[in-house]
Amino acid sequence: MSLSALGQTAFKVGVSNVVTPAAANVWIKTLGMVFSPMVMLGLALYGVGTVFWLFALRQLDLSLAYPFVAMSFVMVAGSGMLFLGEPVQTSRLIGLGLIIVGLLVMARGG
Repeated sequence: MSLSALGQTAFKVGVSNVVTPAAANVWIKTLGMVFSPMVMLGLALYGVGTVFWLFALRQLDLSLAYPFVAMSFVMVAGSGMLFLGEPVQTSRLIGLGLIIVGLLVMARGG
């Protein structure tokens, strides 16, 4: 799984577990989310992933590499369904399949 997909999953878990009083202002709620350990983990995963991405860009054409960022959509959706109990819907699966087919077409056209 890509680091950005893991980061997104950590973000979701982190913000879902933050408990703040309903009357708290937006700054208190924001601080509660930002300093959630899982949100901080997500930010760290994004940072490490960015470093790896920079190395990938040294080796690949941007026009080929960047579309593969779309694979993170597939990974995040899978993570949500497998680990967070999000609904598996036919329309989502078809959309994810289309992304995968598009990436395969691009990779083969190289």
